[in-house]
Amino acid sequence: MKPITRIIRGIVAVAATAVLSLPAAAQTIQGPIEFVIPFGAGGGADIEGRLLAEEMSKVLGVPVVPVNKPGAGGAVTYTYVKNAKPDGRTIAWNSTSILTTTNIGNVPFEHSALDHIGQVEYQPMPFAVRADAPWKTMKDFAADCQKHPGKYKIANSTTGSATHLAAIAVANAIGCDVIHLPAGIKRRNATVLSGEADAMIAPLTGAIKLAKAGKIRLLAIPSPKRNPVIPDVPTMKELGYDADILLFRGLSVPKGTPSATKAKLADAMTKAAHSKAFMDFAAKNGFTVETLSVDDFEKVLQAEDAKVKDIMKTAGLYHSKKK
Repeated sequence: MKPITRIIRGIVAVAATAVLSLPAAAQTIQGPIEFVIPFGAGGGADIEGRLLAEEMSKVLGVPVVPVNKPGAGGAVTYTYVKNAKPDGRTIAWNSTSILTTTNIGNVPFEHSALDHIGQVEYQPMPFAVRADAPWKTMKDFAADCQKHPGKYKIANSTTGSATHLAAIAVANAIGCDVIHLPAGIKRRNATVLSGEADAMIAPLTGAIKLAKAGKIRLLAIPSPKRNPVIPDVPTMKELGYDADILLFRGLSVPKGTPSATKAKLADAMTKAAHSKAFMDFAAKNGFTVETLSVDDFEKVLQAEDAKVKDIMKTAGLYHSKKK
């Protein structure tokens, strides 16, 4: 064998060994992964997403880089990811917004226009009032609101958002005519504290600090069961009201992403979500880590999509994609 041939074979062998020594996911997904967050910096979705991205980087062995692309209730992010190359290098940090923005008409496609990796967590959206408000319970607010239709304002993130739909569901359930105030994520809490709004619906991660500080009172949650971080807050169903909608978060990718790549991302998602750092953050901030496979997550998407459509139809917000 000629020396040059031995050298070439040696180089090939070293290269092959190097590839085999990489994490399995890194062999499938080359280069940095863009982790696209539908909302602005500093909010609960952003902070939580950045931590998950950091933990996924450790599992995958490649950088998972958070990028904020806010706008139109998530439409900017979902459109961007839908149109990205299906190579595993672009991920959407989804939430219930993937159902609200597709049903209100912000985008010309359904949530099924993307492929989904799985669910990471879910959390309640409590109905909250200022701590010194006259209503001690949800029934107090309901009775007062029924006597004064059109008087009280409930703040939400934006028109058609998950918090807006939860507020509509609560108002419908208690038989109350209210004013829905689209205050924005950053102003929502402030409107209640200042008295501009009488109540609000917010993700638990966005309300827990104010509740623990004694600045707001959580009256109820439109969820199927109580949350362990706020065990004394009843569900709407416990109180006899039919209101049930959850805020979930998970991952989506462009349609047509290879199955092997999606499997690698799902594995990284699951391991990252159950890392000590992420679990500790969840326990402190009130969301429940419950990773679901794509099949189980699809069932959640279908069920919640039906709820979103129904609530939007009652409020005249739904826009069908049918011509």
